[in-house]
Amino acid sequence: MTVSVLSATRDQGGYVTVSGQVTNNGSKFWIAADWRGEERELSKNGASLAGASLVDQAGKKKYLVLRDTEGRCLCTKFEGGGVATSQSASWYAQFPAPPEGTTEVTFQVGAMPPAPIEISEGE
Repeated sequence: MTVSVLSATRDQGGYVTVSGQVTNNGSKFWIAADWRGEERELSKNGASLAGASLVDQAGKKKYLVLRDTEGRCLCTKFEGGGVATSQSASWYAQFPAPPEGTTEVTFQVGAMPPAPIEISEGE
């Protein structure tokens, strides 16, 4: 699996939207089950980025994916449960924004290693 973060943008509404692409370089269909998180509420999100987080190391705070009033994540839900061999899928996840001035955070999802990313200011 190759996971790319293409942007992390601070929106005027107090959110950060992280988006990117996942590519299945393997020989089997990739199931995104471990990306949905372990909380009971998140289980109904199916194959999604519901379990992703941003970590502000300097501020010592972890930000979880935003949810609507029914517990659905504000994130990509993978059609069919994952990504077929040699295929790619775009993804996004929205988080509460760290304090103004915080531009570097770590993105984490599933068993993927944490990745440092930079937040840009939205239009």
